[in-house]
Amino acid sequence: MSPSIQIRRVSGKDILAYIDDAAKLRISVFREFPYLYDGSESYEAEYLKSYASTESSVFVLAMTRGKVVGVSTGMALEAADEDFRTPFTVSGFALESVFYFGESVLLPEYRGQGIGRAFFENREQHARELGRSFNTFCGVIRPKEHPLRPIGYRPLDPFWKRMGYQPLEGLTCSFGWKCVNTPDEVQHTLQFWGKSQLPKTF
Repeated sequence: MSPSIQIRRVSGKDILAYIDDAAKLRISVFREFPYLYDGSESYEAEYLKSYASTESSVFVLAMTRGKVVGVSTGMALEAADEDFRTPFTVSGFALESVFYFGESVLLPEYRGQGIGRAFFENREQHARELGRSFNTFCGVIRPKEHPLRPIGYRPLDPFWKRMGYQPLEGLTCSFGWKCVNTPDEVQHTLQFWGKSQLPKTF
C-alpha cells in the first residue's frame, strides 16, 4: 500500500461527516459491472445515514491528502435491512452473533495496493471488538454470459476466498435497483458469504 494512503475507522455519529463521500463513491463504483447500478446521490445519502444511527456501525476509510478514495462499511446484522436479516433468521442463526459487511467501494486507480485487504481486516477487528463470532456479506449473482460483462473481467470470489470467506449454501436474498441498461428497478439475487472468527476476549 502506498505510504500516502491512510486507513481510518469511524463509527456511529462520526460517520455523518463522510456520508457525501461514501454516496459519491457508491454511485461511481457500483455503476461498474457487476452491479451496473444507476443511483442518485440523494437516495445514497439517505441510505447511508442508517449507519450513523447505530453505534455498532463502522466506516473504514481509505484517504490520501485529505481525499476519501474508498469506503468499506459494516454494522451488526440485527441493525441491517430486513432483506439481509431474514435469510439468517430463517436459517437459525443468532443475529446477535453476526456482523454484516455492507459495501466496499474504491476508486479504480487505487486498486491492487492492498486496500481491499485492509478493508476486511479493519471490519473484522471492529466485529471482534463487538464480540461477534461470524462475519457475512453478499454479492450479486451475474451470469457469465451477461452482455455487459467486460472482456477480461475478474470476479472478486478468489480474493474473498483468500480472506477466508466461503459462499453460504442456500443463503441468498433479493434486492432491487435500477441498472444502467434497464428503464425500471429490477430484482437481483445476492449470494451470502461468511466466515467464523473468535470474538474478542475481555
